[in-house]
Amino acid sequence: MPFLIHALEPDRFQSLFSMSDDELQQHQARRVAVEANPGTPCRVSLQDAEVGEEVVLVHYEHQPADSPFRSSHAIYVRNNVAQSFLDQDEIPALFRHRLMSVRAFSKDHIMINADAIEGTYLEPVINRFLDDQEVDYIHLHYAKPGCFAARVERC
Repeated sequence: MPFLIHALEPDRFQSLFSMSDDELQQHQARRVAVEANPGTPCRVSLQDAEVGEEVVLVHYEHQPADSPFRSSHAIYVRNNVAQSFLDQDEIPALFRHRLMSVRAFSKDHIMINADAIEGTYLEPVINRFLDDQEVDYIHLHYAKPGCFAARVERC
């Protein structure tokens, strides 16, 4: 089943980079200096930030639907990066070396399947979930910290 992985749009985060630390705190955010690579995955570029780069760690509601599965978590975003637009069935390199949680949701935003796998095995799990016609979309999460990574939809 052909799929696309969607990165987040940079416009919704760009204003954070010009804010003071106090203003960031009011937006449930903070500036962070990257100390290791890999380790700070950007949800806009779908790349790990570089050592020494300044990123913003911000609270993000990745599942805003009115459902029992409404959810949010902290995510990292980089400044002045282009939104990643992946090819059909393309898996970003930063997912490949991480333990990933794959969560399949119905049209009414109810989780109907889930798995935790090494990122090298994402395609078969994504395809298996999308073969189920009850599945409307998939959320990928970094399994260890539990934070949202990206959304997956059928092509």
